Amino acid sequence: MRVDLFDFELPAERIALRPARPRDAAKMLVVEGEAPFADRIVRELPQILRPGDVLVFNDTRVIPAQLEGRRGEAKIGATLHKRIDLRRWQAFIRNAKRLKPGDIIEFAQGVTALAEERLADGSFTLAFGGDEPVEVLLERAGTMPLPPYIAGKRPTDEADRSDYQTMFAREDGAVAAPTAALHFTEGVIEALDAAGIVRETLTLHVGAGTFLPLKVDDTTDHAMHAEWGRIDAKTAARLNAARKAGGRIIAVGTTSLRLLESATGDDGVIRPFEGDTAIFITPGYRFKAIDGLMTNFHLPKSTLFMLVSALMGLERMQAVYSHAIAEDYRFYSYGDSSLLIP
Repeated sequence: MRVDLFDFELPAERIALRPARPRDAAKMLVVEGEAPFADRIVRELPQILRPGDVLVFNDTRVIPAQLEGRRGEAKIGATLHKRIDLRRWQAFIRNAKRLKPGDIIEFAQGVTALAEERLADGSFTLAFGGDEPVEVLLERAGTMPLPPYIAGKRPTDEADRSDYQTMFAREDGAVAAPTAALHFTEGVIEALDAAGIVRETLTLHVGAGTFLPLKVDDTTDHAMHAEWGRIDAKTAARLNAARKAGGRIIAVGTTSLRLLESATGDDGVIRPFEGDTAIFITPGYRFKAIDGLMTNFHLPKSTLFMLVSALMGLERMQAVYSHAIAEDYRFYSYGDSSLLIP
């Protein structure tokens, strides 16, 4: 499909630079089938879902994966993208023309990395020096990797260390937050439990490639970056049982959705999964695992807007986004939410 079919005009003032406070006060646009849109707020979610429905959260934890350093006199920026092993990461590099394989980058606080290899997409493999775990080095020298549409408008600060982390964050490895879950609070969770709505978790370490703009004219020419994920056998079994009993599987975020779909066969059975997924969902895709999606509002011409268009239909999502813009919904990572039920 042509990428320009997924374009739309978004006023700059609609981009959220800070999250709603409290988190569950964010607006939530409920879109169910062809029913009229409903303007709600996140804390009303327990009254909207049905007993027996299952919300599936991503428990990945964002690491401070943004690094600033030097190679000689040249300033070099690195955004870690995907872990290779204990000491090596793939990284997107700013000022990459000043970096070549074999160079040493000197970051803050004595942290160094060897630029081992330039990859086909222009990123580099970085090997971190020293004996300390890379996680320790990143806590010392790194900052939270806010998306460029936020970081380009204000500096990252201490508040982002908690704001850009969900309450479910447990497994270190993401370089971008599973932002749909940023809206949840202990109060919402207690209300969900009281309403008989089930919660499950999986792990998908979100990579920065998920949010990159497409640089091709047709979706068939776009190669997704792979991300590592895991669904254990007990979780898969519970999800299958809940669906068999009539519960709806609602993915909280496109990251949860993509891993669930990667783990599900054509028979609709969710299976244990551990490994990389590069699934790219565009209109025409037949969903096998999920019955709905809670997600924020995404960038024009992004793979994520293509995904929600596959779920609800392109014309329907164009109408949804027009309504959201007209009604002053806040967009992107720190923005408001939507609940999409085909």
